[in-house]
Amino acid sequence: MAEPFKNLLHAGLVEEAAVHLKQQLPQFDDRQFVRLAGTGLDVLELKARSLHICSALEHTLPPDFAVAADALQAALAPAEPGAAMAQLTGLERGLRGWILWPVGEYIARRGQAHPERALLALHALTQRFTAEFAIRPFIVQHPQLVFATLQRWVHDDSPHVRRLVSEGSRPRLPWGLQLKQLVADPTPTLPLLQALQDDSSDYVRRSVANHLNDIAKDHPQRVAQWLQDHLPDAPPPRRALLRHASRTLIKAGDPAVLKAWGLGAAFKGSATLSLSHGRVKLGDAVALNLHLASTSTRVQTLAIDYAVHHVKANGSTSPKVFKGWQLQLPSRGEVTLIKRHSLRPITTRRYHAGVHGLAVQINGQVVAQGSFMLSIPEAAQEPAQQPAQEPVDG
Repeated sequence: MAEPFKNLLHAGLVEEAAVHLKQQLPQFDDRQFVRLAGTGLDVLELKARSLHICSALEHTLPPDFAVAADALQAALAPAEPGAAMAQLTGLERGLRGWILWPVGEYIARRGQAHPERALLALHALTQRFTAEFAIRPFIVQHPQLVFATLQRWVHDDSPHVRRLVSEGSRPRLPWGLQLKQLVADPTPTLPLLQALQDDSSDYVRRSVANHLNDIAKDHPQRVAQWLQDHLPDAPPPRRALLRHASRTLIKAGDPAVLKAWGLGAAFKGSATLSLSHGRVKLGDAVALNLHLASTSTRVQTLAIDYAVHHVKANGSTSPKVFKGWQLQLPSRGEVTLIKRHSLRPITTRRYHAGVHGLAVQINGQVVAQGSFMLSIPEAAQEPAQQPAQEPVDG
C-alpha cells in the first residue's frame, strides 16, 4: 500500500530543518522547535501537520519578521531546475520540498505587515517547493502590490516563479484559500494568463490551463471569448493548453466552446453501452464496452466522456465526469471502444454502497446509459494516493 500523504511531513524532517535554521540563526531555540513541532504530530493529517509546524515556527523564530525571513531564505537549499519538486526528499543541502509548506504558511501569517519582504521570500521559496498557497492571503490583503509584482514575475527566469503567477492567483485552487474577489471578477489575472499562455515551459502552460478552467466554472463566456481570440492559428502547445482549459465547458456541452473545437454537432448514429459487471465490489473495476455506428455521410469529430453517478451518504447521487476518447468516426463507420473504470478507494472520494449510474456523453450530450451495484466490504475504504483515472474537471 502506498505511503500516506501525511507522512510527507514527519518528525525526522522537522529535526533536519532545525539543524539548518540553527546554522543560520544561532539564537534559534532548535530544541524547543523540535519539541513543539513534534508533539502530537503523528496523529494529524497532512494540512494539519503543516499548520502545527508553522505554529512551532511562530513560537521560536525571532519576532522581527525581516530577521526571520533572512534566516529562512539563507537556510534554503539551492533552487531546483525540475518541475517535480513535490517528490523531493532529504534536506542535506538545505530546506526544500514539503517542509516548506509550513514555512510558507509562516510567511503568510507573519508577513502581512511587511508584504514587500514577504513576497521576496516567497519568490525564493517557490523555487524549492511552491508558494501557491502562501501567496493567496497577500492577494486578499494587498492586491495592488501583489498584481504589480506578478506582472514583473511573468518575465522571471525561473519557470517556478512564472508558474506561481498563474497557480497562486487561481480563483479556486484546490487546498488553497478561495480568492472570492477573483471568483467574482477574474479580470486582474487575464493579462497575466495572456502573457504566460505561450510560455516555453509546459509546467507553466498547464497551470494557465487549470487557471482558465477555474474561470470557466464561474464565467463560461469569458473562456468562450478567450477561445475566439486565441485559438485561431494557435501553435500546437497553445492548442493543447486551450483544450485542457476547455474541459469543464466541453463536458457541460457549452455551445460556444463546442463550436470553437468543431464539436458542436450532435452525434448522428447509434450508441450501445454494455458494462462488464452488474455487481462490483469496492476495489474492483467495471469495464465499459461502447459500440458506435455512424449514420452520417460525413466524418464526425467526437469528444466522448462518461459520467459516474456516485451514491452519496444520504442515498442521492452526484455525477463525476471522466475522460473517455477523442476520435474521428468515418462516414457510416463503426467502432467499439473499451475502458476499464477502477473503483478502488482514493483520498478524494468516499464511496457508498448502492446503484451507481453511468452515462456516456458525446459532444456534451448523453447518448447511452447503464448502471451497476457497488458493494462495500468491511474495512475496504482505506484510500490509495491517486485517482484511478483522471476526472475531466480535475
